[in-house]
Amino acid sequence: MEIAWLIPLFPLLSFLVLLLAGRRLKEASAAAGILLTLASLALSVYVLIERLSGPTFKAEAVWLTIGDLQLTAGFEVNQLNALMLVIVSLVSFLVHIYSKGYMHGDERFPVYYAYLGLFTFSMLGLVLSPNLLQTYIFWELVGLGSFLLIGFYFYKESAKHAAMKAFIMTRIGDVGLLIGMILLFWETGSFEYDEIFAAVRGGELSGTMITLTAILIFVGAVGKSGQFPLHTWLPDAMEGPTPVSALIHAATMVAAGVYLVAATFPLFAASEAAMMTVAIIGAFTAIFAASIGLVQTDIKRVLAYSTVSQLGYMMLALGSAGYVAGVFHLMTHAFFKALLFLAAGSVIHAVHTQDIEKMGGLWKKLRFTGPLFLIGTLAISGVPLFSGFFSKDEILIAAWEHGNTTLFWLAVIAAFFTAFYMFRLFFMVFMGEARSHHKAVHESPGSMVWPMAVLGILAIFAGYVNTPWFGTFLGDWLVEGNSALGHGHVEGPAWIMIVATSVSLAGILLAYLIYGKRAISRDGLITSVPLTYNVLKNKYYIDELYHYTFVYGAKAVSLFLRFIELFLVEGIMKTVAALVQTLGKTGSKIQSGQVQTYGAIAFAGLAVLMLIFALTGGYL
Repeated sequence: MEIAWLIPLFPLLSFLVLLLAGRRLKEASAAAGILLTLASLALSVYVLIERLSGPTFKAEAVWLTIGDLQLTAGFEVNQLNALMLVIVSLVSFLVHIYSKGYMHGDERFPVYYAYLGLFTFSMLGLVLSPNLLQTYIFWELVGLGSFLLIGFYFYKESAKHAAMKAFIMTRIGDVGLLIGMILLFWETGSFEYDEIFAAVRGGELSGTMITLTAILIFVGAVGKSGQFPLHTWLPDAMEGPTPVSALIHAATMVAAGVYLVAATFPLFAASEAAMMTVAIIGAFTAIFAASIGLVQTDIKRVLAYSTVSQLGYMMLALGSAGYVAGVFHLMTHAFFKALLFLAAGSVIHAVHTQDIEKMGGLWKKLRFTGPLFLIGTLAISGVPLFSGFFSKDEILIAAWEHGNTTLFWLAVIAAFFTAFYMFRLFFMVFMGEARSHHKAVHESPGSMVWPMAVLGILAIFAGYVNTPWFGTFLGDWLVEGNSALGHGHVEGPAWIMIVATSVSLAGILLAYLIYGKRAISRDGLITSVPLTYNVLKNKYYIDELYHYTFVYGAKAVSLFLRFIELFLVEGIMKTVAALVQTLGKTGSKIQSGQVQTYGAIAFAGLAVLMLIFALTGGYL
């Protein structure tokens, strides 16, 4: 574990090499990026294997000394980040391989791989950070990396706007994280996780301060993980290349918010109000985003809203004291969501459109992509024996056992929505007849298929590491030696599993009847409740609300300040300058050197003074 600090350095080296020599390497840049990311993956697996049987390892050195204060930098390997290292490096490695085929022929091919290296370095550095200050530095680097990747097609206005939107929206959340971090330092005198948690256990922080700092940290997580109300950037981030969508929306940037809450879980666990806030926001986001996904027609946007919903599930789990459930779903989601995005990219690569209304009949034409997409769809829908079934069941049990009955049923409804809109997507893309003529539709090259195949295997079997049937290995290991994280596995009533499975199958059946068999009119929702359809289609008009309030409000404030500057500040300055200039000119004319003029002025001044003296009765 002592060599864990090398893990983020390989992607950093990739970034630097490709930045300097990318033009000469051209598409050989892919080989450099893949090999260096593979080195990170190999080291991550080695560190995870060592951590499975060893204790937490931490190494730090003094970075800055300010008076009596010493700020440190280093790395830490515990259960949570050892697991995250493998997830991040594995998904990044597969995305690097996939991108070789997907981005083939792009004139900025080396730049793309350089950005991937920077983004991967930032996320791995964030995961290894042993204190809040170092976490915040890498947190902002992740934001920079996402900005560059989302806006990769900078010549498109939509991509530029999406990148700027993501950067600004996540900065709003980051302000909360920064304030919370400063308050914790003010109260404890340290940025170190261990010392902050020790202060919480020792009662050095008041209950109000614990709640306040936890919620402020959660605000940062809300921005990065696309939780309501800072979720609007995430669907727009689909303007980036599809492999970037898989990287950002599966295991890296959006997972950073969930990871932060999990990493600071002992702080949240000390405040019931903070935990309830996390659970409520998570449950609301889960059903809110799932309802929007029901009617979207862009294949990547459906998956984007699915990501927002699934992140809401993870936050619900963490807010319901289900630490293991949240981390478990973070892991399984990374695999099946990366699979779904890469499969969607394969579809787009074949038919050159993202509109599912123009697809159909691709099952026979994309013989590998179709079954792999189906595996991802079954996993995210919670069908038994797929990974998503086990992790989603853990979340529902955590919500129920924590007493969040209302939130539990919201999560159940969201599960129904998820199964419905995902199979709606599957049937519209792969089943039936083609609804548009696509020339020479063919399967993607091997460099794109093999990463999907690996993720397909993981989407099926990754859940088996933490189940009541096969063993609760992951959960027991995650909480080992830390009672503040709760129990490894919580047994819930059997009916929860039955309900979860039933609603998932019901969603699949309804999607089949409408979009597969077409026994039910697909326009029923549009004609029967057009208002509801339009609200969902327009994403509850949240973007419009923000535009007419915050955007126009900011413009109004800027215009008002500009008016102040131009007509008050500059007006006063110009008036004073003109007055001084006039007096200066008058004075220069008076100072002519003629003695009789000076005498006349002195006499006139004396006359004025005598007049004032007379009028005031000598009391001047």
